[in-house]
Amino acid sequence: MKNIFFLFIVTIGLMSCKSKSEEKPLGNPEPVSMDFQTIKKIDAHSHYKHSREYLPELFDKWNMQSVLVDVPIEDSTGIKRVWDDYLTHANKHPDLFFLCSSLIGTGIDSPNFAQENIERLDKEIDAGARMVKVWKNFGMVTKDASGDFIQIDDARLQPIWDFLKDKGIPVIAHVGEPVQAWRPLDNPNNPHFGYYTNNPQYHAYNLPEIPTYETIIAARDRWIENNSDLKILCAHLGSMSHDVDMIAERLDKFPNMYTETAERFGDLASQDSKKVAAFFEKYQDRIMFGSDYGNWKAEDTMSDDELRDEELGLDAKYNTLWNYLSGTDSLVHRKQKTKGLGLSKQILDKFYHQNITNFLKLE
Repeated sequence: MKNIFFLFIVTIGLMSCKSKSEEKPLGNPEPVSMDFQTIKKIDAHSHYKHSREYLPELFDKWNMQSVLVDVPIEDSTGIKRVWDDYLTHANKHPDLFFLCSSLIGTGIDSPNFAQENIERLDKEIDAGARMVKVWKNFGMVTKDASGDFIQIDDARLQPIWDFLKDKGIPVIAHVGEPVQAWRPLDNPNNPHFGYYTNNPQYHAYNLPEIPTYETIIAARDRWIENNSDLKILCAHLGSMSHDVDMIAERLDKFPNMYTETAERFGDLASQDSKKVAAFFEKYQDRIMFGSDYGNWKAEDTMSDDELRDEELGLDAKYNTLWNYLSGTDSLVHRKQKTKGLGLSKQILDKFYHQNITNFLKLE
């Protein structure tokens, strides 16, 4: 009897061990092997303000280069930019980084506004800028002298668009925000819950003076349509990341529009993977890889442990995105349970490298 009881306990234990060993964690901390390093990558939207001793090795591991995208932020002290930091960083590592300048609408009522910005942009293009960014200041932050929010299709900006067309310089446009910015912040699993909790100045739901989502998107659409010979890269999936059908509708309507994915993979993961994969398949020549990853602290202000944690964190985040795009396993991203898209090598080549290479004329 004792032997029978012993065998029963051992059997139950083995069954328990087996079931635990077969429980696969959501996601894979290592990149799936399919052409992981052979596919060249250019991150079309990054913010690596400061040099890091580890970055060249990390970028080499990922076979990656990156576009440093300037962001002009207006506050009570004036306009803050990171252009000079990016220029220094890119000059230190010209094999790793490309440059992107920026435009903000502050001072638009001045009769010299357009010409002064054209002259500045011309100098920054000569210094290496291959693209110009417009940010959500347009539509959500910056006002003109009459107190109206400046929309991206404002006629006073047209001379600048004409200048960029003549120079062959495209625009990357972060116009508007995810639609959740106009919704109550009541779901901690919302992929944007943390951002609007920490940045309430952009949570339009509590700021009724900010124009509606529909108003800002409509102005953006008019701008794209009115400048059909200007190449426009709609950042963050065009602030329509909650619905790939909305993005597809614009891509069908505007041949000069392209899009990239920076910090919107959580929104993609909340949608049906088969539908998202079909979106990538259909628009494989118009979608680019962007991460929005970067750094904001100087290396000499950080401890060795902090730098190591930062490096490991970056590597893990790039892993997660790669696994979502190339694999088919279950995973969790930004609290969204989903499955990998299983994109083909052809699509991954275009998404990670060829589309941005063509867009910026890098070859």
